Amino acid sequence: MSDEALSSVIVWLRDDLRLDDNPALDRAVSLGLPLTVVYILDEESEGIRPLGGAVRWWLHHSLASLQVALKGLGSTLILRRGPAAQVIEDLAAETGALHLLWNRRYGGPERHLDAAIKEWAGRNRIEATSFQANLLHEPWTVSTGSGGPYRVFTPFWRACLETGEPREPLDKPGSLPQQARSVSQEHASTDALESWGLLPTSPDWSAGIADAWTPGEDAAHRLLADFVDGPVEDYGTGRNIPGTEGTSRLSPYLRFGEVSPFRVWHHLRRSFPDHPPADVGIYRSELGWREFCWQLLYNNPELATKNFRPDFDAFAWEEPTPQELHAWQQGQTGFPMVDAGMRQLWQTGWMHNRVRMAAASFLVKNMLVDWRVGEQWFWDTLVDADSASNPANWQWVAGSGADASPYFRIFNPVTQSKKFDAAGHYLRRFIPEIAHLDNKAIHEPWKEPTAVPDYAEPLVSLPESRERALETYSRIKE
Repeated sequence: MSDEALSSVIVWLRDDLRLDDNPALDRAVSLGLPLTVVYILDEESEGIRPLGGAVRWWLHHSLASLQVALKGLGSTLILRRGPAAQVIEDLAAETGALHLLWNRRYGGPERHLDAAIKEWAGRNRIEATSFQANLLHEPWTVSTGSGGPYRVFTPFWRACLETGEPREPLDKPGSLPQQARSVSQEHASTDALESWGLLPTSPDWSAGIADAWTPGEDAAHRLLADFVDGPVEDYGTGRNIPGTEGTSRLSPYLRFGEVSPFRVWHHLRRSFPDHPPADVGIYRSELGWREFCWQLLYNNPELATKNFRPDFDAFAWEEPTPQELHAWQQGQTGFPMVDAGMRQLWQTGWMHNRVRMAAASFLVKNMLVDWRVGEQWFWDTLVDADSASNPANWQWVAGSGADASPYFRIFNPVTQSKKFDAAGHYLRRFIPEIAHLDNKAIHEPWKEPTAVPDYAEPLVSLPESRERALETYSRIKE
């Protein structure tokens, strides 16, 4: 077979599992060459963090959805497992690829890997091109007056907004070029998705996640439409009430790139073209916080393992007993707001953000457990866990991160539940042992011990643990 006949293009998908607003795929369509679309499960390249269990579940179903979508356009999703550099080299040789396209990633190991592959491509006369697809503002495009990265969110987001409107999203292609032929066979071989073992089996703990979520691009767009048609106009209040559907729930879809932030941004703009409610601006600032987290990771590749603020290297964290850590993980601390959140996480793979802050604060401040312990648990159990937001948010709560929560800010779980779940709707949903208590007693069930024999005793004393935290934190301020 001649070189001309083998000329083709590879689109390498990563955290951009969508057809809509996919710049790499859009460029491939414009080239008109035979196409290979590939996803690589890379668990071997240096520094790539292994995926958590909940994320692996989502990935399986997202890839299955994408396979169907590509088939509908006459194409196929090629699945390969192994070190990405080797897989790309092999696939390029098989298909005679002259073009390699992907959308950019921003973690340290991922950037080094992509740079090495781009260098290899250049040496082999393959044109490797990357695109901006998953962030409204790439990390190196927003900097302080002195040229450095921002350490505080508000001026960062103000600078982002001053750059003007993000680009318009690209339309989903109506058709795709024919699938590339392989040197040795009709088309490049693909792994069976089931062979990757992404789904839990012994035991299968995913039933609650499956009930709560439908991965895939179509589901993402339905959620976006539903959010803009309703909850967004009361987002400023609704986002704080865990017992209501007041948030977009788009975080896992953004994490996997099943919807682009450009599509979200412009859907909001078109829905409120003249005078958008203040709540729309609040939601946009949450997209901005996501961007801020990625800037932090870009400039601090060890964000998940290293304190952003070096003075925290001397912090006197305490080692929890296995029983204490298990109590927090399984929602058995005796404090309903914390426990409801941790049970929601275990059952559904997601936790309301207001409750995330309370549960995280309880671990790092009331229990004085190293934030990295909590970050790893969330990494394994959240369907929206990504390399930037997860560690950045944990460091924010711990006080060790950028623009961090002040050391003296300790979320009181009782105050939080009384303020944001006064009628106990959220608590009753996830803690059936206390569902029969009235709206006052449900927030402090230890005051009714005979009425809740099956519920855990408080793991700590809130006043004493608060004082211990303040004293411990004060040592690194001296």
